[in-house]
Amino acid sequence: MPGPTAGPAGETSTASTTRTGSGRTGTAPGRATVAVLGGLVALGPLTTDLYLPGLPTIAGDLAVEPAAVQLTLTFSMFGVAAGQLILGPLSDRFGRRPPLLVGLVVYTVASVVCVFAPTLPVLVAARFVQGAAGAAGLVIGRAVARDRFQGIAMLRFLASVSLISGLAPILAPLVGAQLLRVTSWRGTFGALTALGLLLSLVAFAALRETLPPADRHRGGLAGTLRTMGGLLGNLPFLGLVLTSAFAFGSLFGYISGSSVVLQHVYHVSPQTYSLLFGVNSLAIVAVTQLNGRVLARRYTPGALMLAGLGAAIAAGVALLLVTAVWDFGLPGVCPALFVLMGSLGVILPNTAAQALSLVPPQAAGSASALLGTGNFVCGAVVAPLSSLGGSPSAVLLATVVLVCALLAAVCYLALCRRGPAPDAAAAASAG
Repeated sequence: MPGPTAGPAGETSTASTTRTGSGRTGTAPGRATVAVLGGLVALGPLTTDLYLPGLPTIAGDLAVEPAAVQLTLTFSMFGVAAGQLILGPLSDRFGRRPPLLVGLVVYTVASVVCVFAPTLPVLVAARFVQGAAGAAGLVIGRAVARDRFQGIAMLRFLASVSLISGLAPILAPLVGAQLLRVTSWRGTFGALTALGLLLSLVAFAALRETLPPADRHRGGLAGTLRTMGGLLGNLPFLGLVLTSAFAFGSLFGYISGSSVVLQHVYHVSPQTYSLLFGVNSLAIVAVTQLNGRVLARRYTPGALMLAGLGAAIAAGVALLLVTAVWDFGLPGVCPALFVLMGSLGVILPNTAAQALSLVPPQAAGSASALLGTGNFVCGAVVAPLSSLGGSPSAVLLATVVLVCALLAAVCYLALCRRGPAPDAAAAASAG
């Protein structure tokens, strides 16, 4: 059966259910595959979110300003971006398993360093390495989706993995807040160390190679750069990368700013903050599942993207109004954040599925790396913005969220809806 064909913005038409010559299929993914990869992809949000309730205590323990502690989040995201840019192409050349297993081992070691970090610079450096190594599950998980599935089946796979990984940001702050009752912030990194070790063992035992040697990229560094250049030269693919990046920026503007804003501006406890964070995260999980299982079968990817981007902009506008104009307090902020998170449940999986549908399997790791790198670079840049000036500001948080949502919409409308996409597959395979 033919693979997916690209239309505007990478919209795809899918084959039905038979296996292709390269091993890809249009059938639903198996539960074991979803469970393993879901756990690996969940490592990223767990690494980000588990320690968030402890940010104020880290500042006190290490005798630094709260804004300085946010560097641990910023450099972790820079690490995730760099790790994907390295590990994605490596997985195209050497297969999916070796880079994944090495990444998990390094992640575990870096988590141990976080536990015993004596100063903020050491903690920031360890978080960078932790993020870079933990990116293995994220970038390789998307590449495996491209190896095995196509079209709506790939979107369903990404939705199923997101169901598991989406529970991580719901549970992580709750677990982190409870851990703070019985241990210090160092104990949260101890929990991440144990998780890294467990996932290393599970991946070694259960994850099979999905990229056959015949399909691997053998062009070396020059070939990898040509592949990435070809992908970025494809305007719909570039537009989807930028759309996803700015949408992710609004997400991390919320993630990085909400801990300080909700606890210092609205004076909620760490436990209440974790509960609110979990409720908002539930929105993105629920909408992601609705998108993959229902909406994708009834509406085109373009229509879904426009709806998601419109909802994100509306949430940003509402958030700015209730903080800067009307001062509605927490009852006004929480619904707007809930709508924002729900909109991302449409935007993020659709941008990933459309972008990956534009590339051949031997370039899936590079494409996944570009998607992930764009996301986390934007997230890392945006993360400290909600604390500019040294004091928490709900208005600044709302402004960051709205600007990112507007930029995502501009990129999508300008680059992804001009007409049929160029032959991204040919460009990616050149070299």
